Amino acid sequence: IGGERLNFFEGCPKAKTCTLVLRGGAEQFIAEVERSLHDAIMVVKRAIKNTTIVAGGGACEMEISTYLHGFADKNVPHKQQSIIKAFAKALEVIPRQLCDNAGFDATDILNRLRVEHRKGHLWAGVDFDHEGIRDNLEAFVWEPALVKINAIQAAVEASCLILSVDETIRNQESQQPQAPQRGLPPGAAQRAMRGRGRGMPSRGR
Repeated sequence: IGGERLNFFEGCPKAKTCTLVLRGGAEQFIAEVERSLHDAIMVVKRAIKNTTIVAGGGACEMEISTYLHGFADKNVPHKQQSIIKAFAKALEVIPRQLCDNAGFDATDILNRLRVEHRKGHLWAGVDFDHEGIRDNLEAFVWEPALVKINAIQAAVEASCLILSVDETIRNQESQQPQAPQRGLPPGAAQRAMRGRGRGMPSRGR
């Protein structure tokens, strides 16, 4: 295959390893197929190792946002409420962006999602098939729970890191516009020609 000699072992039902042969007309195509295959294998690996799932389509983010809004109203003093509600509102960016990508009316769908989650519909998310909302757990729109946990933890850590910065120091020299390049001084081109083994052009006397 491709100028290389390979040995094929077939008929091994108890083998724990296998080899996939990818073919294509160009190296770019093969590289893209290899990346897609690797992503698919990693998805299957994650699904096998982590058996817990949540509904996709923004359902998980909307439920957490609804819970945080209720928690802030009941158990948090007034000044600290704004912090928790700001984080809760930031979670709504996920379903809003999903609606924008699909060309839906994000404001209308988000309002309907807020109502459904306040009613206790835990897995209500964006319905991409009918431009509405639905129970995405029953619709088999699933995501591994570990992916959501890691994403939220990474977002919180990044936010804490940014908020911990008291001030920034700017290098004024780097902000100044660069001066335009000046032309070569007189005779520089001729000296460069001489350096390459070329003689000076003869001048008429």
